[in-house]
Amino acid sequence: MRRREFIRLLGGAAVAAWPLAAFGQARRPLVGYLSGATSASVIRSTTWLAFVDSMREHGYVEGRDFDIAYKFADGFFDRLPALAEELVKLRPDTILASTTISAVAARAASTTVPIVCPLLENPVQLGLVASENRPGGNVTGLLRYVDGLAGKHVELARELIPGVTRIGVLINAGSLDHTARRDVEAAGTALAIEIVPFEVSAPNDLNVSFPKIVGARAQAVVVLADPMFFSERRQIIILSAATRLPTIWSTRVFAEDGGLLSYGIDEAASFHRAAGYVSKILKGAKVGDLPVELPVKFELLINLKTAKALGLDVPQTLLNRANEVIE
Repeated sequence: MRRREFIRLLGGAAVAAWPLAAFGQARRPLVGYLSGATSASVIRSTTWLAFVDSMREHGYVEGRDFDIAYKFADGFFDRLPALAEELVKLRPDTILASTTISAVAARAASTTVPIVCPLLENPVQLGLVASENRPGGNVTGLLRYVDGLAGKHVELARELIPGVTRIGVLINAGSLDHTARRDVEAAGTALAIEIVPFEVSAPNDLNVSFPKIVGARAQAVVVLADPMFFSERRQIIILSAATRLPTIWSTRVFAEDGGLLSYGIDEAASFHRAAGYVSKILKGAKVGDLPVELPVKFELLINLKTAKALGLDVPQTLLNRANEVIE
């Protein structure tokens, strides 16, 4: 009886242990994805597809070679810390934080999980890295912003709207970085254009912001790069059309979706390059040894259909410089 009991217990132990061992062997690398935007605005975007395609080029197919755990804040940045903690509890091999504010939340949740951010801004000043050449901690990625970029939007507005004297600037009140705002204000001072800031705390604030911009007699609007605005870009496009305000932004999808003009880095290229970081980390590279890189591609898109609807004649000199003209 004891012998039969022993065999039964041994068999039970083997059955209980096998799934755990099999799970341990079968577990694919896990990449956490943390974004302040909505899932609908991200999953089918050119930036996300660029990341997935690049991962495939590096030999990683989602669902076969690695898994992704998605967390979206839907434009409400105050949700990011809790979402980051949820990701960390899943024990990911690395976290892809879409923008700086997501990287800050991920870093607050863990100082050991490798974090890659394709759209980093001021990482040294924010304490995310020790230096761009040698980050040293658990964060690295690619810079989203170069000095003066947002100021170029003011220059483009002046070129597009001769005689412009007042420009509104749409700002997320929860943004951690004020470099772009300072660059816009500096450009306004240099060009004798009054810059009128309008801060937005939540997506619902946009409905009242545009009438306020009109009331302030702004002749154009510069939208600062931000995950919430990215998620709500179609609403921004609708509001700018309804108020007949020429609106300029940094991301190409804005012009593709019906916005007037976009000028900024090629964000899809940055997400494509970010996959290289993730691949290296999954293969054992130390995140602190991977330098933060500069953006290498910039693009200017002009939507002529929108320009005509606004009654604007786009100068030929501007059209000649455009990487893409949407008609």
